[in-house]
Amino acid sequence: MRILVVEDEVKIARAIQRGLELKGYAVDVVHDADTGLSYAVDADYDVIILDRMLPGSFDGVGLAEQARKAGQKAPILMLTARGSVADKVSGLNSGADDYLVKPFSFQELVARIQALLRRPPATSGPKLICDDLELDPSNYQVIRGNTPIALSQKEFSLLDYFMRNVGRVVTKDMIINHVWNEDSLILPNTVEVYVGYLRAKIDRPFPKSKQLLQTKRGFGYVLG
Repeated sequence: MRILVVEDEVKIARAIQRGLELKGYAVDVVHDADTGLSYAVDADYDVIILDRMLPGSFDGVGLAEQARKAGQKAPILMLTARGSVADKVSGLNSGADDYLVKPFSFQELVARIQALLRRPPATSGPKLICDDLELDPSNYQVIRGNTPIALSQKEFSLLDYFMRNVGRVVTKDMIINHVWNEDSLILPNTVEVYVGYLRAKIDRPFPKSKQLLQTKRGFGYVLG
């Protein structure tokens, strides 16, 4: 899953980025509203985290409004020191889906991100399920049947993306945009390598079960 963080306090931004990357997320960080809007509009993010008080042509409220007008549908979490009821109401009315006041617990931030990621119709519960394969984003566990499966962080992120798009063909470009951040130098064959790693763990050890991860030649991959 790919996250955009728009935060002008560099130390806070770096701490959030490091923490989320340790949780397996791909994270892009920018420090002003104008660059934040450019990123929010031009890339495909799964969650956007905005500071409210930002340098630039507008603040976080204006950024959220402009991003929504431009068609960005990703969940927005507003992260700010302004915590009055009026501030929260204006933030949520601008298009934000959640509002977290500084200082904050990093564990709470992660829990709120996971809650936002569960909101789409395809992911109505905390566990993501495809046939007999289960992925639990809250504790980073994967099970097929009764067998736990150990995945690396990047393998887990890749499977998480597939599980949120069960039955849908996803291209290599879509995978790169959601599983790696903008600073990563990723080639299409890198995706093939990681898909191979994933297939070796979720399909190959289960020859009597349905082989879930399929390649659609010339298009991409589909789980289901």
